[in-house]
Amino acid sequence: MLTRKVTPELIREWKETSATYRPLLRPDKKTGREIVAYLAGKYPVREMPDGSLDEVISDNVLLNDCNARKMPAGKIPEATGFVIENTGAGKYLYENQDEFYRGMSIIAGVELHSAYFIVEGSSLLWDELFAFRGLDEDDLSNYYLVAEYVACLRRFDQLDRVLASMAP
Repeated sequence: MLTRKVTPELIREWKETSATYRPLLRPDKKTGREIVAYLAGKYPVREMPDGSLDEVISDNVLLNDCNARKMPAGKIPEATGFVIENTGAGKYLYENQDEFYRGMSIIAGVELHSAYFIVEGSSLLWDELFAFRGLDEDDLSNYYLVAEYVACLRRFDQLDRVLASMAP
């Protein structure tokens, strides 16, 4: 999750990372339903009331050209949201919250058709979901998304495994 100021040096790093890893990657993006199953299977979650995140997620998808292109023709956004409970595996997320999130509830929302997701309260969970979700062909042409994916995979020691699974 990008939490620092973008600088020309950072952009150069992203471009270098993308140039190195893009040729080794192939599309592997999960669906929105797979993201929800992963999240609910790993963490204790409480589903948020219907509509709680719908407008935020819908706007983030439809008002951002990159995200809007991910929506299948004729579909409208369908979102689901969760509060991650501070018990079991969720406790680890709360214990490792970034300072600027400390004390906040961790919420996650997923748009089911486009696999767009949002996380508030935990960069750790955002990075984990980004690494899990993967990239599609369009994402692979975006140097920032490739660099972010590589960084998230590294954070969870998954880069070598993912690269090996994509090798011809």
